[in-house]
Amino acid sequence: MITNRDKILSAVTKPTRYTGGELNCVMKDPSSVDVRFAFCFADTYEIAMSHLGLKILYHTLNERSDTYCERVFAPWTDMEEEMKKYGMRLFALETGDEVTHFDMMGFTLQYELCYSNIVNMLNLADIPVRSRDRDETYPIICGGGPCAYNAEPVADIFDFFMMGEGEEIIHEVVDEYVKWKKSGKTNKRDYLKSIARIEGVYVPSFYDVEYNGDGTVKSVTPNDPNAKSKIRKRVMKDFDGAYTPETIIVPFGEVVHDRVMLEVMRGCLRGCRFCQAGYIYRPLRERTPQRLLSVADKLLKCSGYDEISLSSLSTSDFKGLRELTDGLLEITEEKKIGLSLPSLRIDNFSLELMEKVQKVRKTGITFAPEAGTQRLRDVINKNINEDDILKSTDMLFRGGWTNVKLYFMIGLPTETMDDVRGIAELAQKVLDVYFAIPKEERAKQINITVSTSSFVPKPFTAFQWAKQDTRDMLIEKQNELKSAIKSRRIRYNWHDNKTSYLEGVFARGDRRLCDVIIKAVENGCKFDGWGEHFDFYTWMKTFDELGIDPDFYTARERSYDETLPWDHIDTGVTKKFLINENEKAKKAQTTPNCREKCSGCGASSFGSGVCYE
Repeated sequence: MITNRDKILSAVTKPTRYTGGELNCVMKDPSSVDVRFAFCFADTYEIAMSHLGLKILYHTLNERSDTYCERVFAPWTDMEEEMKKYGMRLFALETGDEVTHFDMMGFTLQYELCYSNIVNMLNLADIPVRSRDRDETYPIICGGGPCAYNAEPVADIFDFFMMGEGEEIIHEVVDEYVKWKKSGKTNKRDYLKSIARIEGVYVPSFYDVEYNGDGTVKSVTPNDPNAKSKIRKRVMKDFDGAYTPETIIVPFGEVVHDRVMLEVMRGCLRGCRFCQAGYIYRPLRERTPQRLLSVADKLLKCSGYDEISLSSLSTSDFKGLRELTDGLLEITEEKKIGLSLPSLRIDNFSLELMEKVQKVRKTGITFAPEAGTQRLRDVINKNINEDDILKSTDMLFRGGWTNVKLYFMIGLPTETMDDVRGIAELAQKVLDVYFAIPKEERAKQINITVSTSSFVPKPFTAFQWAKQDTRDMLIEKQNELKSAIKSRRIRYNWHDNKTSYLEGVFARGDRRLCDVIIKAVENGCKFDGWGEHFDFYTWMKTFDELGIDPDFYTARERSYDETLPWDHIDTGVTKKFLINENEKAKKAQTTPNCREKCSGCGASSFGSGVCYE
């Protein structure tokens, strides 16, 4: 007998996105548990299944006997059409059950342009979008991830957010849910009161926001005695002992990062002033090579993967890198398993290391100078110089590498056209390094790619007060750079400034934007991170319909006295430190990394990591 689901899957591209049943996925009897938790990712299967946080939280929740965690991803547009045709609601992969049968739905907020997909997924589930419209018969909707640090644009949608690292806090909120459910589950507010006392839990409905006449935030004030005036993020102090899965799901179809990922450390010690992740994940904490080697061996055996990648914000800063790579090579060489080291610093890696890890297969190399001139690299505290870049590329070219990608940002604070042209000049110098090597000592072909993204100021960074370049300014800079690159051997790719503009609006937005997001979805917006679906005109029309000026969030510099929409969140890094970093940026003064000298950012208050080495 052919079911509706069979008909649907035969009519869509990539049906394996929706079938579940992969190797190592967890199957339980839903009737045997107290809590059904839907881990929701507001993007496609192949994006979601590449996310390390999903793997961690999925497996740690499923190790509980009282909880069943299933995966729920955004259906692609063809699948959405088929679901609507057959009256099918949003469902989970493991059981195929509609998400309305679940107790909790947890969304990870990885990217601002996924907000429309969150609304669309709730619509597809027939679940009211706003928290105030959902009673106890609907799942509790929670969120976490980097965008949760300023979740104000979606605050009206969520019942609560978990700030910081989720390995511990997710168990605490589930424990409270079990208690509440067994007590009769009569009032959702009672549950929210109980978890508001947990460090790291933010319940938006427990806070009132007032605005000044000029549209800026006047105050964010708790309206419930259980709500804290400041919500402090959670940190895994003993990162080496923190939970990490020793089994992983192996997808049927190809995903973006289709490999074993080893998280070697969390946090960063570099202090690049534009980098939100570098600040919000402080302090840097490492795992021991011994623990990592044990986990790697188990993950490779249970998955059959032929590639392993080390995951961190700056892999070459990992103190145990040599010991770890030597140990991994003993595992990988014999079995022809590839080893990749993303996130290498241009100033502290060696050719010996690169040759060791790329014995199985030689891939391209990506370096991120971020800016074309030394002045601007000092402004952003990149702490590398041109000599570092040219020496490293010379070493690579002599070692046989021919594909080099150089990654930059345009629109950085204080940037001039000289800085933009500096990107082309630096790329030409890298090309000149290649041709300076005798022919017999270099590879025959050379491919240099210059890639630029548009700078977006983010909360909890030194540049959180900065104004963002207008789209016209970014276009002018992109065109200037394009004309400044003279060699055909240098290819230039650039990021769409329209998506960067919208990202900037939501990154530093407030609660008034929730109406815009919900209305934009009604107007047809979704999958905004995908070029073929992003509809900038409809977004701008929606802002206009609701009388909200998006430029208010991007085109102005904020004063240090302004109350920012996220000021009630505490990441551990103090505002005083960020102000000091912003002032140093204006003078192009650098700050040493955490291992060179402690700068007193505030992260030592967590009592672990690099602060105590």
